[in-house]
Amino acid sequence: MNGVNTSNTRSRHAGNRKFFSLLQRYRSLLQRLWWVIAICLILAVGIESLLIRNAPALFSSVGQMIVNVKLNIKENSLYTEELGNFLGTQQALMQGQQVSSRARERLVGQFPNLTVPPPVKLEVSLLPKTTIFMLRATGGNPDYTKAYLQACMEEFQEIKRGVEKRASDVTIAGLTDQMLKLQPDMRKVDDEIASFASTNDVGLTQEANGVANYLSTLYQQLAEARSEYSLLESTTLDQSLVIERERSSGSVLPSQMAGAAREDNSILANAAVGNQSTASSGTIGTEYLSIKQHILLLKAEMERYGDYLKPMHPKMVELNDQLDRLNRTLAIYKDQTVEQLEARKSVLDLKIKNLEGATKKLGEHKVELDRKNAEYNRLKAKGGRLQDLYNQLLATLQTVDVNKDIGQESVTIYQPASEAFVVNPEMSKKMFVAGLVGLALGLGILLLLNRLDDRMTSFMELEELFDEDVLGQIPREKAPAKDGTLPLLQPEDPRHPFVEAYRNLRSSLLYTANTGTRPHTLLITSSVPNDGKSVTAANLAITLAAGGSRVLLVDADLRKGTQHRRFGIQADTGLSECLTQGLDWHQAIKETQTPGLHLLPRGAVMHDSGEYFIGPSMQQFLTDTVKEYDYVLIDTAPVMAADDVTSLAPRVDGVLFVIRAEFTSARVANASLDMLAQRKARILGLVFNSVRPSLGEYSYYRYRDYYSGHATK
Repeated sequence: MNGVNTSNTRSRHAGNRKFFSLLQRYRSLLQRLWWVIAICLILAVGIESLLIRNAPALFSSVGQMIVNVKLNIKENSLYTEELGNFLGTQQALMQGQQVSSRARERLVGQFPNLTVPPPVKLEVSLLPKTTIFMLRATGGNPDYTKAYLQACMEEFQEIKRGVEKRASDVTIAGLTDQMLKLQPDMRKVDDEIASFASTNDVGLTQEANGVANYLSTLYQQLAEARSEYSLLESTTLDQSLVIERERSSGSVLPSQMAGAAREDNSILANAAVGNQSTASSGTIGTEYLSIKQHILLLKAEMERYGDYLKPMHPKMVELNDQLDRLNRTLAIYKDQTVEQLEARKSVLDLKIKNLEGATKKLGEHKVELDRKNAEYNRLKAKGGRLQDLYNQLLATLQTVDVNKDIGQESVTIYQPASEAFVVNPEMSKKMFVAGLVGLALGLGILLLLNRLDDRMTSFMELEELFDEDVLGQIPREKAPAKDGTLPLLQPEDPRHPFVEAYRNLRSSLLYTANTGTRPHTLLITSSVPNDGKSVTAANLAITLAAGGSRVLLVDADLRKGTQHRRFGIQADTGLSECLTQGLDWHQAIKETQTPGLHLLPRGAVMHDSGEYFIGPSMQQFLTDTVKEYDYVLIDTAPVMAADDVTSLAPRVDGVLFVIRAEFTSARVANASLDMLAQRKARILGLVFNSVRPSLGEYSYYRYRDYYSGHATK
């Protein structure tokens, strides 16, 4: 999870950096080439001004048409117009080709002086929150423009009347045809209803309702019989008797059977002789349950006496006899009860079969009645629909016919065409559009130039294009107008950001770029001339010397070196004489105004310096100078200008490569770095020179209070 989050964070940061880099590039592009947009704006506005000035005069005539309230004679009339889509339709028709053609044909002969009718532009708009159309005709001839607008409005009305008349005629013909087609269908339905009534009773609905009610009663009885039969089938004898007793009203078992033995004897005697008092319930099942309850009570009595009487005690013998008689009587009642239950089940089975037969027959009769009733209702409904449709068509036909004769115009002329007047050419609007076109053209040119330009403008862009470390950024400083040469760093130099940038470069060189032994011999170069490598070498040497180091600045650009001029030193001899004539370099070095800094000038101009750079004299020179100086800075020719750098770079401890903002081509700089890498040169890093301070990523210009004499608290 942490790896995924880190990857997403890096991707987001890379995207942000790319976005701000592109933003700063466009900002720099606008600062450098703003005049391109200005020229495009001036050209576009100027051309539009000439076009407006030379354009012929235009005249406009204005008229109005209004939508009237439509008079509808009948409801549901087919000859009505929906206002929602009507307004847009009429507006399109007014501007249509048919209206324009007929208007021009009407004006033929009215203007004999015009051999060719001048072009006229017709515009139609709807006034807000109204049903009024505003018509504007614009042309070069005022009289023709007015007549053309009036002809368009009148021809539109004529076209509208023709359309309405054709629509009415077509509608009437269609309605009449439909009515003629409906009449045979209506007669056919009437015949079918009469035929059905002659063969069937018209009271089918009442009969069907009566059959449905009776059938519902039979279904209820059938359900009750099936339920009772199923209950008798699934219950035991005792359960059936209990259910039967609860179902029969007034059939309740006696509750005074918890008396003494005398009462038991009386009940047994009555049961034996068939006394009516023992069968007060009126059913054998009730007596069966009553005797069974007596047996249970008698057994309980015997258990109670058995606790203190012996089995042969007269009382116990008497109770045993009573129990035997009751068991025999119970068996008799049980057989009779079973027979009664079986008889009941047989009766229920027969009842179920009869009810099923009756419901089936009535159901078939009910289905037949429903079918006939539905057929009759379908015929009546069909006849009613045909009659309603016929009546509606007849009413619509009468409405359309009346409207055709007395109908109002839906759109009429509210204000005739006015006298033509000179049209304002809308100069401000056209100028604004021309300005937008010029702005778009200028931005397009800038984007095209940006696509073709691969020069770096910001630090982030530099990091994206190169893999090497960026050791420092040098801000852009304006050179004095008198000679165009940028002054070197001085003690108490007021260019504080400029000074701090070189101090930062010194720190990067001493610490961040230190991957092993600290470099003592440094070669400063660039890809092409005017990248600022010589100024960078001189100021870096001054900064290193200001830090207490002994520094030797060597002007190794033997073709066009100018370090002696920058330091204001007269030098007749220098590195050229040391390499070609064997002059002791100690005699050629010059002291500068900066303590600890010495300069070895160029000397005489040479065009074959590369031959000496790869020779032993140069190697001996480097070996000797390192023994006496902490740092030896070598200013050489650009990589693409001469082979001197590629010959000398492998012999030094490291190379500083200078890239000038908004000047050095990224393609050329990469090619130069590749050439140095092929020679196995150790490239310490890049120096981004002449960076525009107004860029937000350059920090030294943000905190100028640190360099002012009175800092804020």
